[in-house]
Amino acid sequence: MTELSISLLPENPADDAAIERLVARTFGPGRYARTAYRLRENNPHRRDLSFTAYIGTMLVGSVRLTPITIGALPALLLGPLTVEPPFRSHGIGRRLVERALEAAKATLAGEGAARLVLLVGDEPYYGRMGFRRVPPAQITLPGPVDPARVLVCPLDATPLDEVRGPVRKHPAAGLPLQESA
Repeated sequence: MTELSISLLPENPADDAAIERLVARTFGPGRYARTAYRLRENNPHRRDLSFTAYIGTMLVGSVRLTPITIGALPALLLGPLTVEPPFRSHGIGRRLVERALEAAKATLAGEGAARLVLLVGDEPYYGRMGFRRVPPAQITLPGPVDPARVLVCPLDATPLDEVRGPVRKHPAAGLPLQESA
């Protein structure tokens, strides 16, 4: 594998259009039907915890963290994580996730700081970065999701058995989502 000179940078407003084009190319219109999208809709992500990957002046990857709650526990939702297809298999996604987790851990001293990061994804990939599967029925999401793909990464010593309840948008984002039956 050829080493690429990749710059990881905090996301800034000038990145928004390029990130949206990248997400549209990699996830397509079906992204709007995903449960994770419902949690991000009208729920601003934390720009200070979201990062971009550049090769020269070309955006090749992005990851965002969005505030949510799981029961009463403050948390963050990871995603979308996206990398331009020609640049996959170069470790860009892993580096973006690790940088976002590092930034989130640095905020633990703050009041109401997130205690963990949640995502819906593949355990073999994300497990290498500290994510673990949530036991079935321990948390509920506002839409359909494969329980085997619900993963969390604690940012502190929060035991996995304390991660319980409905996953909702952060209270500051507006009205909570209705849970699916």
